[in-house]
Amino acid sequence: MRFNEKFETNRNTWNTKVAIHAASEFYDLESFKKGKTSLQQYEIDTLGSISGKKLLHLQCHFGQDTLSLARLGAKCTGVDISDEGIKLAKQLNAELKLDANFVCCNVLNTSEYVSEKFDIVFTSYGTIGWLPDLKPWSRMIYKRLKPGGFFYIVEFHPIAWMFDYTVSPPEMKYGYHQKEAIYEEYEGTYADKDSKMISKEYGWNHSLGEVITSLSEAGLHVEYLKEYDASPYDIFPGLVKNSEGMFEMPNKMYPLIFEIKAIKKT
Repeated sequence: MRFNEKFETNRNTWNTKVAIHAASEFYDLESFKKGKTSLQQYEIDTLGSISGKKLLHLQCHFGQDTLSLARLGAKCTGVDISDEGIKLAKQLNAELKLDANFVCCNVLNTSEYVSEKFDIVFTSYGTIGWLPDLKPWSRMIYKRLKPGGFFYIVEFHPIAWMFDYTVSPPEMKYGYHQKEAIYEEYEGTYADKDSKMISKEYGWNHSLGEVITSLSEAGLHVEYLKEYDASPYDIFPGLVKNSEGMFEMPNKMYPLIFEIKAIKKT
């Protein structure tokens, strides 16, 4: 693939992030090990009763959400490009005596490594921006779903990714429909802004129209698209905490996250 060098740069960065994130307050691994879920309540509500269902979690990092879903009774498979992330996920799975399966691969190549069909395919927060083209991603999702199964994504809003956050105040720099890769190099990581690691990352912007169209063209029926002003994570500058414990812009100029649910009818 012509993006292999960029994917490798990202994989190396995520490999470095794993140990830093595992030790961070952001991921609060000790509380997670004691039983705290890493999922948001609205994610749990949307997924519904998942006990006994087969679930594929795309871009799972070191597996907290995958394992939280397994605790709810789902038969989970988590996929991620970071071998260090998958290594830690497998260690946590064994330590917590769960039965999740973890696979290290580029998410676009999932079907080369995973042949099962799933009731649910799930992905969340900061995932599609690592992909140059959503069409093969959508086709893979369709292929991995059982008839009647559904795909659920909750993700940061594309407007938020139009800004360069390496400068202060953030500068609107990138196009909503930009096709060219965005390269950023900066100190720290969202889970530990004081870390001395150097993050080197290639990303791609994807409009809501592109997301919806790619899923629809792959054969999925989009049940809904929802947009929200507030994010569960305080990762953008200048956010304030609201009465529900979510983080939002004081002026609410644009939404921070969106949700899509899409069904494979046949």
